[in-house]
Amino acid sequence: MTSIYDQGLTPVDANYAVQTPIDFITRTASVYPDYPAIIHGAIRRTWAETHERCLRLASALVGRGIKKGDTVAVMLPNIPAMVECHFGVPMTGAVMNALNVRLDAEVIAFMLEHAEAKVILVDREFGEVILDAVSRLDKKPLIIDVDDPEYGEGVKVSDLDYEAFLQEGDPEYQWDMPTDEWDAISLNYTSGTTGNPKGVVYHHRGAYLNSLGNTAVWSMAMHPVYLWTLPMFHCNGWCFPWTVTAMAGTHVCLRRVDPEKILQLIREHRVTHMCGAPIVLNALLNVPPASKAGIDHVVKAMVAGAPPPAQVIGAVEEMGIALTHTYGLTEVYGPVTVCAWKDRWNDLPLEERAAIKSRQGVRYHTLGGTMIADSGTMKPTPKDGKTIGEIFLRGNTVMKGYLKNPKATEEAFRGGWFHTGDLAVWHEDGYMEIKDRLKDIIISGGENISTIEIENVLYRHPAVMEAAVVARPDEKWGETPCAFVTLKPDAGNVTEAEMIDFCRKHMARFKVPKTVVFSDLPKTSTGKVQKFLLRDQAKEIE
Repeated sequence: MTSIYDQGLTPVDANYAVQTPIDFITRTASVYPDYPAIIHGAIRRTWAETHERCLRLASALVGRGIKKGDTVAVMLPNIPAMVECHFGVPMTGAVMNALNVRLDAEVIAFMLEHAEAKVILVDREFGEVILDAVSRLDKKPLIIDVDDPEYGEGVKVSDLDYEAFLQEGDPEYQWDMPTDEWDAISLNYTSGTTGNPKGVVYHHRGAYLNSLGNTAVWSMAMHPVYLWTLPMFHCNGWCFPWTVTAMAGTHVCLRRVDPEKILQLIREHRVTHMCGAPIVLNALLNVPPASKAGIDHVVKAMVAGAPPPAQVIGAVEEMGIALTHTYGLTEVYGPVTVCAWKDRWNDLPLEERAAIKSRQGVRYHTLGGTMIADSGTMKPTPKDGKTIGEIFLRGNTVMKGYLKNPKATEEAFRGGWFHTGDLAVWHEDGYMEIKDRLKDIIISGGENISTIEIENVLYRHPAVMEAAVVARPDEKWGETPCAFVTLKPDAGNVTEAEMIDFCRKHMARFKVPKTVVFSDLPKTSTGKVQKFLLRDQAKEIE
């Protein structure tokens, strides 16, 4: 039976518009044209100037034959052109594919071919690897050379210069709104540690919602000063190119993570917000004390990835950095859950407060739902803080699916939920806490051992700067924990026996690492430890 509210009441131009984050820059440029938009070295641009450059980029791409549904790839660090691509590319109806700048030519060639890229914008720092990648392709994309004055080195990849290319475009270009919120806006590839990487497709609605979700969970006011410590190629910078623009903020660009440079920029530009993996925070803690001086305002840092150890959280707070812990994946536009803070926790001792803050928490306002359940049956686990299950997510901020991979998409969405592969417990208050990746859990003598739990204990040792734990094959137990530890520069002589003895004092004996290796940890460009490489190393230990 039709409801009375469905009779004659339909979407028309007057009451319905497609939600897209591209429109954020139109509003911001019209309301705050003279406000600062971009800071990059000596470069200072207003929102009016940045908007014009985005329009020129879109118009120039259309002039070169780019149309709706085409792929425009970018191989850029956190520079102004990268911000501009987040608007100029989708203004044409095309899909932006931000490439991980740490990848090799073979993987990049696969991505360019798989995505059928028609154009690629390349910073000269990555010119050599891109020329190698493109040489492997039968259908070669148009290459646009981006010469960043803050770099001044590298390999020129094309006679078509980015600034000259912008001059081909119309500064008053009239772009068309997407016809459907479900239209693709960007493509991000997974890390591909096992087999070829998968192409994660975002749509306009999801990008719009997660952008605003970021402002809600962070209580972000207008005109933030945002420092780009997070790579913009990573989940489209967790949607913050759109978030900061929506709030008429200032994008402070940073080509690469440099702890002392970060602290300098925070002081110089009075940075209010920044994001990153725990490794970024850890790096800030290990700079000389003199470099930390002079920050006399509140800096808000959003961290996601592996849960920050309590010691890191406590030390960061002592620096005057207010930490917000979130959780997400490439498949869900970046962070989608947050450890929503409650005032009553402020009076707890540091150790207890840090333990709570390390939880992944509850869903964003813009996420449809979360569930922790048995991976096979999908039956929800009890909220007892003990029973481990897989994290499941659903809602408008879940990807469209994997590009040209219906089987993987179907598997990921089995049962009406997105399967994250992360293992967690539900606490009584509904806050979730990750215990491990499904592939990282150690099963020793039939007992499940959380690598994260061991890592948190290791971080409590005063000599430990970084730690990662993986499974090592064992004839008797099946698997045993193997710890890889990076010591602080002033740690002195710390032995394997000492580290194992320290763990024995702080955890059940069956969880204690049987092996400790002192070394630097291999990481991705976003600061995540590459545990698959450590697992390979662990297998080779005599």
